[in-house]
Amino acid sequence: MGGTMARAARTWLVVLGVAVGAVLLPASPAAAHNSLTGSDPKNGARVATAPKRIELRFLATLSPGTTKITVTGPDDAPASGGDPTFSGKRVSVPFTPGPAGVYTVAYQVGSTDGHPIKGQVSFTLTTGVAPATPSASASPTTPAPPTPVAEATSANPAPVSSRSDDGGGTGLWWALAAVVALVALGGGLLLRRRSARR
Repeated sequence: MGGTMARAARTWLVVLGVAVGAVLLPASPAAAHNSLTGSDPKNGARVATAPKRIELRFLATLSPGTTKITVTGPDDAPASGGDPTFSGKRVSVPFTPGPAGVYTVAYQVGSTDGHPIKGQVSFTLTTGVAPATPSASASPTTPAPPTPVAEATSANPAPVSSRSDDGGGTGLWWALAAVVALVALGGGLLLRRRSARR
């Protein structure tokens, strides 16, 4: 009786082990592959306010060396404004919004078995951002007209100084001529007196 019970217990253990193995073995290769579990904005979402960052969430921890994220907008224009930021199983990239339309976030991540996993999510931005025009931001600058006072003051010094120099020079020559005339007159008077004494 005891032997029969032992054999039945062993049989049930074997059956249970085979069943568990059948369930777990197909799951182990799938667990080796990484996969997307969610995103913000969600795939297919319509958003009116552009997010500052786009986040992707995965099944396994991400490696920066094997992860590539690209964001493109309408007409395949780049819409990513910087390098991705990693936090365990999450990666986020800065978002640079453009015109309204469909934006696509393409990703490629590594898996523990070495196979890269590729995919993409998309969302629609209903309110676009108009590009800044250079002419509107730059204000035209006009040169200031020259002031007539500055021209007059810059033009006057030369004639004024020449007049003062001329007046000073003429007065000096008159003074020298007067001194020479006085000396000559005094000399003439002395000569007369001497000649009169003789």
